[in-house]
Amino acid sequence: MKVYIEERTVALAEYIIDNKATVRETAKKFGISKSTVHKDVTERLLKINPNLAENAKMILEENKAERHIRGGLATKKKYKKERKEK
Repeated sequence: MKVYIEERTVALAEYIIDNKATVRETAKKFGISKSTVHKDVTERLLKINPNLAENAKMILEENKAERHIRGGLATKKKYKKERKEK
């Protein structure tokens, strides 16, 4: 694996852990695709740093479990805004 990929992978994982960031937020911050972030953190990181991979995986699983809540809040906010505009 190329060195810059390993460095990016570790940087992504550290960002996710430090900020409890989602894959989408991380991808936006680093200017790469969500699929690249996901592949780096779930597959490549296991070979580079298994302990860091486990910590990042816990954050990603927590985000996945809360995803439906964030979606509901976004919908609520959308309709509240529409009501104010009328």
